[in-house]
This record gives sequence, structure tokens and C-alpha cells, in this order.
Amino acid sequence: MVVAISQTGLSTGEVLLSNVTWETLEQLDIDLADTGARLTYLDGCVKIMAPLSDAHEEPKKTLCQLLEIYMRQKNIRFYARGSTTIGSKELAARKEPDESYCLGQRKSVPDLAVEIVVTSGGINILEIYRRIGVREVWFWEDGVISVYCLRLNGYELVNKSELLPELDLRSLEFYSRMADQYDAVNAFMQTLV
Repeated sequence: MVVAISQTGLSTGEVLLSNVTWETLEQLDIDLADTGARLTYLDGCVKIMAPLSDAHEEPKKTLCQLLEIYMRQKNIRFYARGSTTIGSKELAARKEPDESYCLGQRKSVPDLAVEIVVTSGGINILEIYRRIGVREVWFWEDGVISVYCLRLNGYELVNKSELLPELDLRSLEFYSRMADQYDAVNAFMQTLV
């Protein structure tokens, strides 16, 4: 087996491998288990990302706290799945969402996946989610949320969430950009009362 390594278009701390079998992916999981690296897989390509930084984790936690407060205030039953790995060998696709949620009840495939974009490139994340069947994917980048809804032919960029149609995404963006997480969450809660 020949594995090709590329770093073209990738950020520091990211490596893209091609011609990787599922079995090699599983071995990489074992070999990198204690490093905090995250692996994304699609059709024989593996993107290995270094452990997540504060620039990634802080906005993720803020956005997800805001989203969870909204769902609780609106009595929307949800189950946070975190970054549980989803995908399979049969789909030739696998991903750890930054955060994911099942709405209504627990399911094997989350309804909503949230991705915090600090770096990009390498593997088509939406194709992975399409194969898995995630209904809606949100990308948060520089304080702006882009929502993609699954259709028969792939994902469509939409103006508002179809899973949470009453949610004001611009408001969510505003509070997710606030410098202080605690103040952002409290201020957002006040808008929901």
C-alpha cells in the first residue's frame, strides 16, 4: 500500500493522506488515540488535525451553549451528542462533528451537526454528512453561521434553519461573537424571556 501525504492548502497542524484503507484508518485511530488528533475520512483520504485550539473551542462552546439555551427555553427536546464519531466503512465516510444534536429523540444519526471553521480545505465535509444522512449542517466561521439543509441532490445553503425555523440566526451570531462567554450567554437568555 502506498500512502500519499499532502499539505497543500492545509493549515499548520493538518496532514492529508490519500490511498488510505479503512483498516489503516482504524490503526491510525489506535496509534493517535492519546494525541488529541482528529481524523476525517472520505473515499480513501484522511485529514489528520492537531488537537483543537482555544480559537476553535471557545466559539464552539459559546455557540452551543446559546443554542442549547434556546432549545430549552422553547421546550424543544434535544440530545447533545458532542463529537461522537459518525460514519462507516460501507459509506467510505467518517467524521467527528464539533457538536451534534438529535431533536425529539435519540437517533443513530444526528439531525444537526455544528462545525466551527478555523481552518478549511482538504476534504468535502458536506459530502461526508450527505452520505451519513445528517439533515442540517451549520458552519460557524468568523462569527457568521451558514446553514445547509439536506436535499435529494445534496445540501442547499438556506437563510434559516429548517429544524429550528423560529431561531433568529443573526441574533445567535451576535451573541456568539461577544468577547465574554458568560456575559454573552446571560444576555442571550434575557432576549428569550
